[in-house]
Amino acid sequence: MGERDRYEPGTFCWVDLATTDQDAAKAFYARLLGWEYDDRPVGEGVVYSMVRLRGRDAAAIAPQPERMREAGAPPSWMSYVSVQDAGAAAERARELGATLFAEPFDVFDVGRMAVVSDPEGAVFALWQPGTQVGAGVVNEPGALSWNDLATRDPEGAQRFYGELFGWTFDAVVPVYATIRNGGQMNGGVRVMGPGEEGIPPHWLPYFAVEDLGAAVAAPATRAAGRSRRRWRSPPGASRRWPIRRARPSRSLRAISTREPGSWTGIWVVIPNGH
Repeated sequence: MGERDRYEPGTFCWVDLATTDQDAAKAFYARLLGWEYDDRPVGEGVVYSMVRLRGRDAAAIAPQPERMREAGAPPSWMSYVSVQDAGAAAERARELGATLFAEPFDVFDVGRMAVVSDPEGAVFALWQPGTQVGAGVVNEPGALSWNDLATRDPEGAQRFYGELFGWTFDAVVPVYATIRNGGQMNGGVRVMGPGEEGIPPHWLPYFAVEDLGAAVAAPATRAAGRSRRRWRSPPGASRRWPIRRARPSRSLRAISTREPGSWTGIWVVIPNGH
């Protein structure tokens, strides 16, 4: 099984969703991925809904901060990378041309984090573990299994992340490269295509399912709509298919636009995955 009690620095370790309709998002992912939740108070009238799989934390869903709503930001997933020292990693990211959306800060005794926008604008988080290392389960149905960067400057992205985390990259096809962290597969870098004008670079998390066809055809997915385009998978991996849940303020409909924040990837889990 994919149980984790620690992560090597440079490894994706956590994802959470900031949404304008927490209850609707929880219901959608519960139907799609079988998630259960442990609602944990984090402020007056605010709960951080921890996703639980086999008794372990797997991801989370939280209300979108008011400042993001006022800015018109769509619901968005945040991908977290484990680091030894969030302060040092944040400063190094700034030296490499990144912008810090949130300077390093403590999250109770759970850990320390910073929010970073890479030089092209893709946002991710740094996570220095405290009592929480990140997801306690990965790479099995319902759990985080992959993270892709969509970028228009793959060479620049590889330089930035390579210097920041020590990642290396293996070209699969001209428009896709896999990420390796200490020799282990850790995600991918995808070149954005001509049909994605107006969409900013972004990180996209993927969750594993046992049967991709069944997941795509599930009532929850049909209600939200799905992409008509399958994305190429890295070597040794099964098919993956990005899907999107409509923003809560809109009626559910088939996907016609691609707001990166509200996308979620799903793919078939494979034995001994990355």
